[in-house]
Amino acid sequence: MADRSPEVPYRQGKPARSAPSNGKPPGRPPAAKPPAARGGVARGREPRHFAALDLGTNNCRLLIARPQGDGFAVIDAFSRIVRLGEGLAGSGRLSDAAIDRTIAALKICADKLRRRNVTLSRAVATEACRRASNGADFIARAYAETGILLDIITAEEEARLAVLGCHSLIEPGEDPALVFDIGGGSTELVLVDTRSETPRVLDWHSAPWGVVSLTESAGHGPPGQDGGPEGRAASYAAMRALVTESMAPFAARLPRGIPVPRLLGTSGTVTTLASVHLGLTHYDRAQVDGLIVPATAMRRISSDLAGMDLRERAQLPCIGTERADLVVAGCAILETIMDLWPAERLGIADRGIREGILRRLMGSTA
Repeated sequence: MADRSPEVPYRQGKPARSAPSNGKPPGRPPAAKPPAARGGVARGREPRHFAALDLGTNNCRLLIARPQGDGFAVIDAFSRIVRLGEGLAGSGRLSDAAIDRTIAALKICADKLRRRNVTLSRAVATEACRRASNGADFIARAYAETGILLDIITAEEEARLAVLGCHSLIEPGEDPALVFDIGGGSTELVLVDTRSETPRVLDWHSAPWGVVSLTESAGHGPPGQDGGPEGRAASYAAMRALVTESMAPFAARLPRGIPVPRLLGTSGTVTTLASVHLGLTHYDRAQVDGLIVPATAMRRISSDLAGMDLRERAQLPCIGTERADLVVAGCAILETIMDLWPAERLGIADRGIREGILRRLMGSTA
């Protein structure tokens, strides 16, 4: 790793995922194994399908997969921006409109799960449901209307699942590495020891800022109401300050003097900025997942985006209207992370919690 220029992006020679990944419909394992499964796999029997659903503050994502080699092959997938946590920072509740959007997405997931005959699945919900006063009511309604039972997981489990799903993309090295996941309502950071096949968690931290919560608390307004260049700069500085303060306890615990810090990010923020860096006209996971990008390039892109108004950002490929209002908050979080762990390069992962869930499910039945 040390002989590579930090200014040149590259892809690791060996892909982190031995096979494409996917998950099965969220459901419960069967009460008893079918007769053919008790004594081994019957000839001609269809492979087992597994599913993982991750409902975050901003996105609803599903993977359906079957085991393949030492990994898994994707059978079906779904992703939709639902903005479940929209307005949560101010009201403390999930809004009716956000719940309706999310239920509609979950119904699509439920249909996929039924059609794919999933053997074992898990569906998790994260920060928005952890924080909302009506989170439990939403979980009950989602189950009643879709049959999907969402498990509200802790921030610590969220962090560990993300690491389990993407750790194979960490650059080789002996020193601890930092893995982070910028979500909609929170950001998880995990310091890991990678000297064994499965990384050992050394320390972790959950900051209460994600792209949705930070935008709603300190983001600038639409064109004409954003204060112009000075107002946008002030808003960005305010976001950086909030994130820095929230990560200060973790920053104080981080080891010093690491010769070559390694940094891996998994989130819509890092995959979007990597797409901008590559100049893609549309998102291409094959080019982004596993990419190693110079940290200086990510800082430059972050600064450029923070200086643009909403219309200018919306015109950029791979950002568009869906991400234009939230991407600046992601940039503020990313730059703060790069401040506290000054790696020369940033690894990009388009994988995380869902892949971590799938690995656990498949490992439990191996």
